[in-house]
Parts: sequence; C-alpha cells; structure tokens
Amino acid sequence: MKRAISIVTFLFLFAEIGAQGIPKWKITELETYINKSEVPLIITFWATYCKPCVQEIPYFHELAKKYESSGIKLLLVSLDFEESYPAKIKRFADKQKYTASIVWLDESNADYFCPKIDKTWSGVMPATVFINNKTGYRNFIEEQIPKEKMEAEIKRMAGL
Repeated sequence: MKRAISIVTFLFLFAEIGAQGIPKWKITELETYINKSEVPLIITFWATYCKPCVQEIPYFHELAKKYESSGIKLLLVSLDFEESYPAKIKRFADKQKYTASIVWLDESNADYFCPKIDKTWSGVMPATVFINNKTGYRNFIEEQIPKEKMEAEIKRMAGL
C-alpha cells in the first residue's frame, strides 16, 4: 500500500510539472521527484533577477534538447520571491521562450532546503545538480556553467 501511495504521489507530481501553470513545490516534493526519477535529471536553481542564471538557461534548453534521446529531463526550479509567484515568473519564462518544466520552490529558509539538495550549497545562484539515479551519478555545481562545461557534464551524467 505504501508503495502504491508513493507511485501515485510521484505520478501526480510528474503530471503537475506538465500542467500549464507553474506548480508550487515544497522541498519534500522536489526530493520525491529526484528520488523517484528513472531518467537523468538536470535541475537548475534560478531566479528572474539572477543575471548569470538567465544567461545560462538557454544553453540548458539547447543541450537538453540535443541529448533528449538519452532521456535527459531539465527542470527549472525558481527561487524567486513569493510576490513573483506565479505571474511574474510565468511572464518572464514566456518572454524568454523557456520550454523546460518550471516549478517554484515554496521555501524561504535556505538553511533548511539547500543542504537537502547538496550539503555544500551556500544558497548562491545559479546552482545546478546533475542526477542519474540508475548509475548513482550526482554532481552539484554552484556557479554559472559555461556551455562547454555543461555539455561535458551532461555527457558524464548520461554515460555518453
């Protein structure tokens, strides 16, 4: 029964990502999404006001599309302030033509949620975690990632 509930919860969360709006997640929901994923994940933490974040997201989109046959999924986790959710984030993403799934992290205590992603995360953005549960691959990068480094990281994560 517990397993069935977990599966239903995961399916609900996954379906919510594909919905038209921008879902609001707690860190526990993001942890569930990560832990239940059967595909390589790129999860980047960003905000509309973070210039380095906005500069690198087009590369994430481009490379996620390039390697989508490897099953790679890109998730943009907005760390924008509550007053930006959802309208400002959605308008910004639409204007930038973001095609990846976006969720807003409904957490305000970085001391609580950052270590749940990576124990070394100071809270600086952009921050990205590359995860492949099938191979046990996990790498966290707390800085803007140049396109070449990003592609190399995707290849390592996907085993290419």
